[in-house]
Amino acid sequence: MARITAGVATSHVPLLGVGIDQGKMEDPYFKPIYAGYEWSKKWITDEKPDVIILVYNDHASAFDMNLIPTFAIGCADEFAPADEGWGPRPVPNVKNHADMAWHIAQSLILDEFDMTIINKMDVDHGLTVPLSLMYGQPDEWPVKVIPLAVNVVTYPPPSGNRCWMLGEAIARAVESFEEDLNVQIWGTGGMSHQLQGPRAGLINAEWDQKFLDDMTADPERLRHIPHIEYLRETGSEGIEMVMWLIMRGALGDNIKELHRHFHVPASNTAVGHLVLEKTS
Repeated sequence: MARITAGVATSHVPLLGVGIDQGKMEDPYFKPIYAGYEWSKKWITDEKPDVIILVYNDHASAFDMNLIPTFAIGCADEFAPADEGWGPRPVPNVKNHADMAWHIAQSLILDEFDMTIINKMDVDHGLTVPLSLMYGQPDEWPVKVIPLAVNVVTYPPPSGNRCWMLGEAIARAVESFEEDLNVQIWGTGGMSHQLQGPRAGLINAEWDQKFLDDMTADPERLRHIPHIEYLRETGSEGIEMVMWLIMRGALGDNIKELHRHFHVPASNTAVGHLVLEKTS
């Protein structure tokens, strides 16, 4: 059967995609950010996952105020990079494992999660930047990717607890898929940042570090953080961290932290990154 073996959490700051695309990885500003992913790039080359379930949020590329799914899963064979106003990123199309995606969609819906099934969409930096950070600049992504989009842009986003439970349901779905596959699940977004208003530029490194600690030390606390705390402590965009909890919920109780990276700032965002191994 298929099995989830590891989880990855990472920010998906659009500037980090720009730095890679424009060959600025050795520039003084960018170098310490990308350095935190060198361990992970070697690790994932050794791990060779067959499929990544990549949890991200769309930034008004595929969805807008006319259509706001809380949870959406991409089930088409492939997805092109989105044009976010300055042309699509020069990265490969994302190839899906459509059979597994449809299986997960069916399993989640029968498990009482009301998923939106998407068969046509372009994927923006929320999905492509994490792939670039982990895989660099290949001609083709060396892994199948199932996009799972979460609304964290328009109020109300899902609660951390609901995201955690979705992760648990995803794990059940994967384990019921009969093909022998090494599957990873990634949670992206965050960490603390606010892009507008009087608090634009807000970063709360202490809160972020505690969140990173408790991904292993006290995950039960994380699943019950209320929306107002994310808003108050991490800025209007810090709510993206609930997507990390989908990944964490899918891993179960027994995990080990393999790698951690935290850097301030990247653009006006705190960058966080974790690699977690499922130990049983």
